[in-house]
Amino acid sequence: MVTFVLVAGARLGAWAWDDVVPHLRAAGHGVRPLTLSGLAEKRDVPAGQRTHVRDVVDEVERRDLRDVVLVGHSYAGIPVGQAAGRIGDRLRRVVFVDAEVPADGASFLSAWPDGGAAVTARIAENGGHWPVAPTSHYAGHGLTEEQIARIVAGSTPQPGATLTEPALLDRPLAELPATYVLCRLAGAEPPPAVAGLWAGGHWERAEMDTGHWPMFSRPRELARLLLAAADA
Repeated sequence: MVTFVLVAGARLGAWAWDDVVPHLRAAGHGVRPLTLSGLAEKRDVPAGQRTHVRDVVDEVERRDLRDVVLVGHSYAGIPVGQAAGRIGDRLRRVVFVDAEVPADGASFLSAWPDGGAAVTARIAENGGHWPVAPTSHYAGHGLTEEQIARIVAGSTPQPGATLTEPALLDRPLAELPATYVLCRLAGAEPPPAVAGLWAGGHWERAEMDTGHWPMFSRPRELARLLLAAADA
């Protein structure tokens, strides 16, 4: 039995995994969906990038979890990728689901056009938070209207410091036992850093013919990929 620690992307909480969790538990594994500080039911907790890394590490260490598969979706790849290097032999594998990956000294916004200046401006205009995305943001990702409404209704503004603070890697990404899941409706190619790791044969590659939020659009298929990654 392994334990999956599931961390969803920006503006989302543990609830985003509700349709995936039953499939993993039915296969006999432990599952810990995690809400990061400043989001969902923890929305009143101050948070930055380092806070989110601690959230993940603390979840593993406080519960004395072993044989852990860390799963980071979208933004959450940044804190999860850092946490994976800090939990030592507790880590079985890390799975990045259509995610950004951390680069030492770089923030989530570093790779964005103009260094994320437009997002940084929106954060400043909205009390230090990245506002919830509109319904139109989710078009073209294989989601039903009901699924989009559910995402929008459950989302909370993202604490701005989580996007602007730099990552600090304790272990090079290439050393991690990792799988990257590319969701093809979100883009035919992964981030350049991931393409390099694929090309070097360091990470396992998986793909889904769906959009950026597969925990909603294809939860059963995503669960199957996570189970396969745990056995890789």
